[in-house]
Amino acid sequence: MTGETIATQVPWAARAPGALDGEGFAEAFDAHFGEIHAYVAQRLGPDNAEDVVAETFLTAFRKRGHYDPSRASVRAWLYGIATNLIGKHRRLEARTLRALGRCGPEPESPGHEDSVAVRVSAQSLRPELAAALAELDRRDRDVLLLVALAGLSHEEIATALGIPYGTVGSRLSRARKKLRAQLGEVLVHG
Repeated sequence: MTGETIATQVPWAARAPGALDGEGFAEAFDAHFGEIHAYVAQRLGPDNAEDVVAETFLTAFRKRGHYDPSRASVRAWLYGIATNLIGKHRRLEARTLRALGRCGPEPESPGHEDSVAVRVSAQSLRPELAAALAELDRRDRDVLLLVALAGLSHEEIATALGIPYGTVGSRLSRARKKLRAQLGEVLVHG
């Protein structure tokens, strides 16, 4: 179950009217726009982030009446929608990671805030790490990057992706094991 699927489950207005209407949605937007944008930019690059984040909040706004706070926090719900939309750009993400694996990061970063963001983004990854991430199964990569880039808990990831809690742990473990194996090969052969 994806974040967008969670958004369409049960009309939320029947349980708690008003929390994501008007001011509530504006507050959610203000509180989470920056971190959702940073997450998407780290996954797809800044050029594609604007469109995906806009689509994330448009989807959330359209589905706000179906949001169920008993199933997910607004934050996890938004990350689920964003991750689902990133899924539509999987080829772009994998292509970007492979290209970074061949070329490496761009050398310059304009300001301090940008340099901090770039330091942890896909665009600044060591070429070996970017290439290894590109080789991961998309589901494993989603879990790993929701932990590494968004800082979501296992429970939030389970909710955002609509998967069992235990599956989060197994996917994360598998992704880490594959990365260690690939990066170990690079260190031995590189």
